[in-house]
Amino acid sequence: MANSVQARKRARQAEDHRQRNAAQRSTLRTFIKKVIKAIRLEDKEAATQAYKDAVPRIDRAARKGLIHANKAARHKSRLNAHIKAMA
Repeated sequence: MANSVQARKRARQAEDHRQRNAAQRSTLRTFIKKVIKAIRLEDKEAATQAYKDAVPRIDRAARKGLIHANKAARHKSRLNAHIKAMA
């Protein structure tokens, strides 16, 4: 357990940040799953709309350091490639 005032404060902040990051990461994954689900159902319009909703979330997560910038680019690239490959 933290003994100094500063250490107790840092422990509180770390817990707050951990919970916020977990919630944002969960939301990000949900948006990505919506795109994947639409792709699997082969509904191009729904997939395109879900992709348009997901891209700002992915970019924001990368900008805030929740995920790496390359991971964000990889997600966007792969999802877009799947959508383009649809009939």
